[in-house]
Amino acid sequence: MPEDTRAGFIALIGAPNAGKSTLINQLVGTKVSIVTHKVQTTRAIVRGVAMHDKAQLVFVDTPGIFQPKRRLDRAMVDTAWGGARDADVIALLIDARKGIDEEAEKIMERLKDIKTPKVLILNKIDVAKRDKLLALAQKANEIISFDETFMVSALNGDGVQTILEYFSNQVPEGPWLYPEDQPSDLPLRILAAEITREKLFERLHQELPYISTVETEQWQTRKDGSARIEQTIYVERDSQKSIVLGKRGQTIKAISQAAREELSEIIEAPVHLFLFVKVRENWADDPARYREMGLEFPK
Repeated sequence: MPEDTRAGFIALIGAPNAGKSTLINQLVGTKVSIVTHKVQTTRAIVRGVAMHDKAQLVFVDTPGIFQPKRRLDRAMVDTAWGGARDADVIALLIDARKGIDEEAEKIMERLKDIKTPKVLILNKIDVAKRDKLLALAQKANEIISFDETFMVSALNGDGVQTILEYFSNQVPEGPWLYPEDQPSDLPLRILAAEITREKLFERLHQELPYISTVETEQWQTRKDGSARIEQTIYVERDSQKSIVLGKRGQTIKAISQAAREELSEIIEAPVHLFLFVKVRENWADDPARYREMGLEFPK
């Protein structure tokens, strides 16, 4: 490890679909967090590790903050605020197209009371007009006096290098927290389950509630270097099971193929993926499922 190293945690917070997962993947330079059009897909805290100069930046992709209605929702929102409080810097991400809507306003009101250094990141500048961006930045800074304001496109990477340079000077001096070639602290079994869940939602985001989940039951590395992975997709009702399977199993076959191809790229080895679908009623009330996702079970 070189001398004069720095390391620290940066929490990305914001409303669902602000673009946190897309941005964290850009910052890290590889996929560590799933991205779908369906809101509230990030459930647990995902840490992506980026190296910049002599600094190791640990970005925390928190669940989107929204008005919780169910137990799982409460667990996700509590986890997001916990991730923010534990960070060295908080980055609030706002969708520049939506502006400061009711969700963003509530987040900012609560952010006021947290003493941690804060920066504002306006995302989706590729589809927002410049005068709107400037007005939005001014309005946000009237609510909270941010240390810095950045404008980025998480989708195409515009502005990402500027953010990396800023954070590399903001995190405290100290040794690196992870090996420098490790892009995430997410175990491969969990990342594999998240990849399959992403493909599930991409395929069925209209028909399937986001309450569905995926668990990696087995992972065997074979002598030829390939991986044999067994996963179970859990749904809450029989009708949802039929949706996931599809006519003559075509839907689950397509989900499996998409997940297998991406997993193979990530582990740089052939993947043999076997998916099963099971009904687990009221799994969102089971504390064991929360531990599996790295969430505290709310009372």
